[in-house]
Amino acid sequence: MNAPLLKLHVAPDLVDQVYQALLGAISDGTLAPGARITQEDLARQLSVSRQPVLQALRLLKQDGLVLDAPGRGVLVAPLTAEGTAAVYQVRGALDALAARLAAQQRAQLDAKLVERGRKAARGRNVQAMIEADAAFHNAVYAAARNPLIARSAHLHWAHIRRAMGAVLQASSQRETVWGEHAAIAEAIAAGDAARAERLMHEHDARASEHITRHLDAAIGAEARHNA
Repeated sequence: MNAPLLKLHVAPDLVDQVYQALLGAISDGTLAPGARITQEDLARQLSVSRQPVLQALRLLKQDGLVLDAPGRGVLVAPLTAEGTAAVYQVRGALDALAARLAAQQRAQLDAKLVERGRKAARGRNVQAMIEADAAFHNAVYAAARNPLIARSAHLHWAHIRRAMGAVLQASSQRETVWGEHAAIAEAIAAGDAARAERLMHEHDARASEHITRHLDAAIGAEARHNA
């Protein structure tokens, strides 16, 4: 008879904690596009050793969220309208597929997702708005019953969060989005796959146009200020 395996006492994954902390700071603009960051500074601010910071930065570099900087450290990747539009093209295709598959299952999404989203949209907490939006889309991914969709969308959401964080505070479309989400949820619950797919595609196209337009304006204003 084989000897029993020893129980492992696993501490929380520090690398993932550092990664999530840096991802959040990049998403909400605390670490601004173009900002130079070093392992030493981050380790000191997060009260950790340099090793988990190094590993987290490698993951962020793979995600395209940080770039090698001349000399020491890395730079937070620039946020561009063109890059954001490209991300939305891919995410839009994944979202539309997820909505179609979820409708084929006649999935009933939790009504509280839309309620929380509407509440967040009426407030001023941008991070809460982003989390509510991501929660709705993640629920559609789960309802599609194809785990590859969520895995594929994960990387794109990291970039989408940055763009949303840059424009949501001043956006006039925050509550309109949740009317669109509610219509998508209704089409999914009704099993209308074609309608769910179309509504999701239109929703993502409008979001892309709105966010990239605001990014273009913000980038242009910054360029004029620095001229």
